[in-house]
Amino acid sequence: MVTDYFAGDPRSNWERMLAGDRYVADDPEMARLGQRAVRLAYAYHRAWAEEGPEKAQEILVDLLGTVGADVSVKPPFFVDYGAHLHIGDRTFVNANLTALDVAPIRIGADCQVGPNVQLLTAWHPLEPQPRRDKIEAASPITLGDNVWLGGGVIVCPGVTIGDDSVIGAGAVVTRDVPANVVAVGSPARVVREL
Repeated sequence: MVTDYFAGDPRSNWERMLAGDRYVADDPEMARLGQRAVRLAYAYHRAWAEEGPEKAQEILVDLLGTVGADVSVKPPFFVDYGAHLHIGDRTFVNANLTALDVAPIRIGADCQVGPNVQLLTAWHPLEPQPRRDKIEAASPITLGDNVWLGGGVIVCPGVTIGDDSVIGAGAVVTRDVPANVVAVGSPARVVREL
């Protein structure tokens, strides 16, 4: 028997996703917008390689929700939609960023994002049947200004990292990190104040 998870809810899966509610991910509109993101990210990678970062920047502005002044995103990088990723002024993103921007991801100004960082807003139910039925949801991620994420950092859904904080390489950030601290490990824990 198939469970009707959305009985009485007339919203589309896309509308439920944007509201932060559970939704079914294999929706035709989501597939179309996801394909657009893949196409633009690929064009960005090619333009960066063949024409240089300045020409590629035009594509980045089209792909992402917000791109501040003097932002540098080194390819390759991967997004679900791009439109929900916002990057502040003078931020540098190293190669192989994976930003599952199902919910908003906000990266502040003057941030440093190391290689192979994962910003993961999407999550799945713990219960087996809803997972089989492809139910998922997402929670936003926020990085304050002047945050440094070391290489290989994973930031989990719903996490906020405060201004001026540093997350050590390989850390898995499962809960909020206050401003002006260094956090390391898996799960990440604060080891000193700045």
